[in-house]
Amino acid sequence: MKFGNLNYLFLLWIVPVLVVFYLYAFRKRDKLLQLFCGKELVGELVPDFKRSRRGIKALLMLLSIIFGIVALTQPQWGFHWEEIKRVGVDIIVAIDVSESMLAEDVKPNRLERAKREIFDLIEMLEGDRVGLIAFAGTSFVQCPLTLDYGACKMFLDYIDTDLIPVPGTAIADVISTAIKSFSKRERKSKALILITDGEDHEGEPIEAAKEAKKEGIKIFPIGVGQEGGAPIPLKDGSGGFKKDRQGDMVITHLDETILQKIALETGGSYVRSVTGDMDLDKIYREGIQQHIEQKQLKSTRKRRWEQRFQWFIVLTLLFICTEFFVSERKTPLV
Repeated sequence: MKFGNLNYLFLLWIVPVLVVFYLYAFRKRDKLLQLFCGKELVGELVPDFKRSRRGIKALLMLLSIIFGIVALTQPQWGFHWEEIKRVGVDIIVAIDVSESMLAEDVKPNRLERAKREIFDLIEMLEGDRVGLIAFAGTSFVQCPLTLDYGACKMFLDYIDTDLIPVPGTAIADVISTAIKSFSKRERKSKALILITDGEDHEGEPIEAAKEAKKEGIKIFPIGVGQEGGAPIPLKDGSGGFKKDRQGDMVITHLDETILQKIALETGGSYVRSVTGDMDLDKIYREGIQQHIEQKQLKSTRKRRWEQRFQWFIVLTLLFICTEFFVSERKTPLV
């Protein structure tokens, strides 16, 4: 036997409180009756009154409350096996961890905004497998495709600009890494969400996108940053900004053009990161869920326990009805 919700057991404190109340009320009633009639005349003036039935009525009410509380805890016993099929899409999220992601043209900075986007996306998933890739001048799989969303969030916490020592933003390389991370046996149910500022300094991202298309992968870039650009804060916390060899301040810009081309090439869609979930709704609900075919990811057998709270509700109603028809006077039960 098991219970669906034991939180309702705290309501059992009502029972001892009612016991005390009944004992007090019975004593108080007897004293008032004796005070009004006199101890010697009680039996003559109230000849039909029977104290034992008063106790029975109280006991029936207490039992109805106890069984009502037990019904709320959803008691279960007996079970049957139920096959559960989990369907969804394989989604790999690639996050840019290059130094340009430290720019603060979005608050608190581009990287933190990107991490929040991924966290919110994981919360939004409905049975899909998810994986995580970090990239800068090169890329590697931070979390392989999994149905364990908690584990993916844990890996997400460790993502920082110090994670990859190779500088740069190699979008072509991360697309190639994603292609290798998906199953080679299928040409469907694959999505790559690319979260970056789009400043690609090496490789051929469009050519890589064409290879992804051949593998049935649709790419959904999310641009993080502003077109006007922003300086890159130094990691030493001095408050200064990164400069080039000529001593000029480096300004990093959001390159939406390349990201839009990548999306167009693979049949995906591009959005710019905004506060709230409007961008994720467009990517996940309007893009992935509606335009990518789902597949069966997992099939398991699960015990389905039989609900038995109905019996306790019947007992509760039975005790309440019985209490109503029990009279304190010496008359037969109706």
